[in-house]
Order: sequence, then C-alpha cells, then structure tokens
Amino acid sequence: MKGEFEFLTTSFEPEIHKTDSGSTNSDAEGELFDAYSRAVVEATEKVSPSVVKIEIEQKARKVRGREVPGQGGSGSGFIFTPDGFILTNSHVVNQAKKISVVTQSGGKYEADLVGDDPDTDLAVVRINAPERLSVTLGSSNDLKVGQLAIAIGNPFGFQSTVTAGVISALGRSLRSNAGRLIDDVIQTDAALNPGNSGGPLVDSRGRVIGVNTATIMSAQGLCFAIAIDTAKFVAGRLIRFGRVRRSYIGMAGQNVPLLRKIAHFYGLANKNGILVVSMDDGSPAKIAGLREGDIIIGFAGEKIEGIDELHRILDEEKVGISQNVTVIRHTEKLELGIIPREREFIN
Repeated sequence: MKGEFEFLTTSFEPEIHKTDSGSTNSDAEGELFDAYSRAVVEATEKVSPSVVKIEIEQKARKVRGREVPGQGGSGSGFIFTPDGFILTNSHVVNQAKKISVVTQSGGKYEADLVGDDPDTDLAVVRINAPERLSVTLGSSNDLKVGQLAIAIGNPFGFQSTVTAGVISALGRSLRSNAGRLIDDVIQTDAALNPGNSGGPLVDSRGRVIGVNTATIMSAQGLCFAIAIDTAKFVAGRLIRFGRVRRSYIGMAGQNVPLLRKIAHFYGLANKNGILVVSMDDGSPAKIAGLREGDIIIGFAGEKIEGIDELHRILDEEKVGISQNVTVIRHTEKLELGIIPREREFIN
C-alpha cells in the first residue's frame, strides 16, 4: 500500500532536471507548447474569416405517394477565390432547394450552386457579397504523417469552431454516397462533428490542405478530409462545366473469385472479376451484348479484378470512345466492343 501511495504522489511531482544552460525541462516544454499554440492561433486567424456556414432548405420529396416538405440542414464551407466561389461537400448541398451562406461577421447571403460532384463529395457554390476574403490553397502532395492539422467549421451550428490534431495517415480511400471510392483521402484526429462537413483542414501556415468530409461516429479520432489537390481539380471542372465528366456503362455487378482452372486455361493473371448482375435498359452494356452472368476480367486493355478498378478506368476520356471489354461467359473468353456514355446525376 505504501508503494502504491508513493507512486501516485510522484506522478504529480515529477523530478525536474537542470540543463547545462541552467534552464529546466519544464521550461523547454513550455516553449514547445507556446510554439504549438502560436501556430494554431495564427493559422486560425488567417483562415477563419473565409470560413462560412452553409444553410440549406431541401427539395420536397415523395414518401409512399405523399409529398413531404423538404427539411433544413447546415454545414460548412470556405471561400477560395476573391470572386466568391466557395468549396463545400456535395452531401451538404445535394438536393437543396435553397442555399444560404452566413459569413463570420454575420452577413447572410443567398448562394447559387455552381456545380456538384457526388463521386468525390465536393461541390462549389457562389455568393455575391462584399465579404469575400479567400483562403490560401496548399498542396496535399507533400504532406507528412504526424504534422499539425487544424479543422475549422460549424459543428452543431457552433460557428467558427476550431479543433487541432495531427495527420494520422495519408492515401486512404473512402466510399462516397454515390458508391465510388474517393482516393488519396487524409485521415486526421482533429475532432470533427456534424456541421464540420465542407470546412477546411489547415496546416500550421494557414494553408488549406483538405476539405473535411466524414467521421466514424462509433470511433474516436477517425476523421477524414478530401485532399486539396483532388479538390482543386474537381473545383476547376465544376466552375468551368458545372460537373465532372465520367463514363457510364449501365450495369450492376459484384466482385467474385475466378475459377482457377479457367484462369489457368486462358493464362490469366486475374484472381477475381466482376459478375454482371443486371443492366439498365438501353445502356452501353446491353447494347454491347453483355449478359447477366458474364464475368468482366478486362476493360480498355487493362486487367479488371473489381468494381473499384472499373470505376477508376471509367473517366472522362472514355466517354463516346469505343473500348474493348473482356468477359468470361460460362467457360468461353470473349472480347466485346462497348461505347461508354457520360454519367449524369440528377440534383
């Protein structure tokens, strides 16, 4: 018992070691915490004026044949150009009938939806207002695990809330509401809550390195942001075209293992393929002659072992261009010609 008591008391009275200069470890730790605090404060002061609260009124929807009025919702965003373009998440503004933006100073402005990309969970809206101080966009290409990460947003309506942590991992993949994988996602332990969606993830110099998008509610410290390099590409397309063009072949499938004897017989490197489960009427897949039960093992000259690989290949360059799709039908290997169309979303 005596030993236990001594252990507890010493934990509150740590031994202080003198350094050669006469300072203490405690002083060094204090300086370190001061530097950390200054970095967070300075980055926050630089970025916060550009962070906005986004309020939406959803479109009416039909439930069991009855029209139900749209509900309200809110999220975050940030002004990234001097002429009022704002980045946010697609799931914040998707199906919005009306979008309003509240700036840090309290001004409220009606916003126009410029473009929406559910596949990367990114959207751009625009306001015409005098308060248009824009952020500095950084690069996510040279980020390091362990570096400081600061999240700014409006969780649960509490405007301009700041949390800080570190980058926990890089190169994660996150599945969007549209079903596609979002690549190069940043994992951070900077706390995110409902309402943070669309807000900026910032480095120690106040440069935006990501767009906060999701958290795992049943876990602590597992939060995710879309890398800013991805956001730059998508935002450019949304401003220019209002959408990001991607290919569509109109089939539903599931990943399945390929029989070893078939793979061996045809000399295939595949261990898996995509089983065609169904096809849309008039779709490129149906026109190409694909059948339910076919197993896709190749597309456009590339080996395909899963749906996510097929999604990555179906980019804007494939729209309207004939491609070869390789399938196993029963025990026969076939090459079919298919012309992907542009995928469209209804907002």
